[in-house]
Amino acid sequence: MRWSRRQFLGAMGVAGLIGSTGPGAVSRAAPILDGLYRSAVPELYAPIDPAPAHSEAVVVGSGFGAAVTARRLAEAGVRVTVLERGSQWPTDPRRQIFANDFLPDGRAFWRRGGTAPLTGLPTVPTDRFGGIFDVSEHGTIDVWSGAAVGGGSLVFTGVMIAPERRFFDQLFTGLVSYDEMQALHYPLVRSELRLAPMPEDVYQSLPFTHSRVWDHQVRRAGYTPQRIDGIWDWDVVRGEMAGRSRPSAIIGESNLGNSNGAKFDLNRNYLAAARATGRCTIHARHEVTAVTREADGRYSLTVDLLDPSAEVLSTRTVTCDDLFLGAGSMGTSRLLVHARDTGLLPDLNEHVGEGWGTNGDAALVRGMSPEGNGIVQASPSASRISDDSGAPLTLENWFVPGSPVDLTLIGSLGMVMDPTRGRFVWDESTRSVRLDWPEAGNIAVSDALRPVHDRIAERSGIGVGYPPLRVPDVNTSFTAHPLGGVVLGRATDAHGRVLGHDRLHVVDGALIPGSTGRVNPSLTIAALAERNIATVIADR
Repeated sequence: MRWSRRQFLGAMGVAGLIGSTGPGAVSRAAPILDGLYRSAVPELYAPIDPAPAHSEAVVVGSGFGAAVTARRLAEAGVRVTVLERGSQWPTDPRRQIFANDFLPDGRAFWRRGGTAPLTGLPTVPTDRFGGIFDVSEHGTIDVWSGAAVGGGSLVFTGVMIAPERRFFDQLFTGLVSYDEMQALHYPLVRSELRLAPMPEDVYQSLPFTHSRVWDHQVRRAGYTPQRIDGIWDWDVVRGEMAGRSRPSAIIGESNLGNSNGAKFDLNRNYLAAARATGRCTIHARHEVTAVTREADGRYSLTVDLLDPSAEVLSTRTVTCDDLFLGAGSMGTSRLLVHARDTGLLPDLNEHVGEGWGTNGDAALVRGMSPEGNGIVQASPSASRISDDSGAPLTLENWFVPGSPVDLTLIGSLGMVMDPTRGRFVWDESTRSVRLDWPEAGNIAVSDALRPVHDRIAERSGIGVGYPPLRVPDVNTSFTAHPLGGVVLGRATDAHGRVLGHDRLHVVDGALIPGSTGRVNPSLTIAALAERNIATVIADR
């Protein structure tokens, strides 16, 4: 028998299932919920494949930069081991593999019991499990990250855009050639990921009414919306509308995964190609907690092997000749700050841990619009606008996550060229690395976005935010695009080779100095990884 979470909660009661439900709750999945997960996703409970004791190359993480790196190394003849903390999740056109935003359960969040709001809409308690979406809190900023084989490609909204030259050159200060990226690396990634704008028939369909309303509203304010490329498999989206697949993208699923493969995520391209070489193995539920170097020059990694609830089963050590860190800005930065400040890798320089930023992210909501359909909002984004009247910014058409129906609210994702930066520091009192973010670090982003957002709403005769559900007009309390911490040309050379330790590389968003120039960073992370690994392989 297969149960839905709603059936469980209705029959048994939330508190009886997961115990404590306050913000600090850390209860593990109760047996009945564990049974639910075993029934819904039995693949999670298959024995994990332990990583080899020694590898020619280890790649930590499996997101955009890591997946590119693993594939290209394997294609070059290198034996590669990929270590990923999260699970290997299947896809299925009919099963609900993942949780959903409206009624999440433990499959949603990584090691987080209690409540975990995404947008300010009401939330329900969740149990502690090894879900795919990591929400970590750092003072006035929450950081969103992926925790699964495929990393952020499973949990992002699929938008992949290259920055303009003026912003790219400002950020990379001549270290990376924009002409080279545009001629070689951006096109390569676009081809591998089959990026494409939303087709017209999809745009004109009922689930995308909010996208058309969004375009109408920005046009009334004098903007011209531009279509944007995405990683969506539009045939799967059409299949949802035709009844050939369980609805997912068309009912606003994205942040917590698309069970039917509506996203053309990294498991279907770069990681699949890496595996196909026969020289790359991917090991789920292997969490790297420390890195050091042995006297013989090999890197030694402390690795926790996890169960599906992300609880530690055992701890072991693996070694490698070459180490490529692709655990995301948060994971990579923490590992290297820990290694430097505890003496495990003492020659790392003072720039490790510096230059971290939020990409100027914000979620914006305009009030109830009479143009909405009142039924559903699909998750793929259709278009964007730019504004240079103040701090350079963009707004992207977004859905409003966490609602089972279209409340006729109109959502946007905003990104601002914001110079605010944080840093990772070693805290001796807790024996851990923390992210220090300025208490007022989000104000410049909200100050830049609010007048543009207000003008768009005013021209359509609607309000901003949604007070009945305490949804703010501009929410800068989170970032979905953490960047920096091991910045290119400061903590590394111009190709991600870490200064102070040879054969140690960073391949992810930690290289990018806090912003990708008011665009979503995944395309630049992947293209930069293509550029860097090509040079590393050539130099071998």
